Amino acid sequence: MTPMIDVVFQLIIFFVVTADMQQKAIDESIKLAMAPHAKPVEVRDPREVVIEVDNQGRISIARTYMTADFLYTVMRKTVADHGQSVPVVIRADGGTRHEAVRQVMDACTRAGLWKVKFSAVKEKAG
Repeated sequence: MTPMIDVVFQLIIFFVVTADMQQKAIDESIKLAMAPHAKPVEVRDPREVVIEVDNQGRISIARTYMTADFLYTVMRKTVADHGQSVPVVIRADGGTRHEAVRQVMDACTRAGLWKVKFSAVKEKAG
């Protein structure tokens, strides 16, 4: 019985640490655009790649900034490792120029990724 309790506690610790790491990978300074009629995501694909574009047009993945050309290289490697069905979520600040978002979209499509979504908020926090 004791080894089983140890395993359960180890799993709990693993999930707590993993959840915390996912939260730290998202830049909280990005203010998403409003999409009041959007349908919320119910099931997330674990292969999902979240690309962020801040209001100055800087591109990042997990708070690691990169150029559009380097993003293309990363996405090409992702396609080579996991195939073309890997979903991509673009988290762009509401004040970001469309040119910066287009660079992200172009890098993804050049790499062969076609499942691209945009992250937005349904209603203002209150």
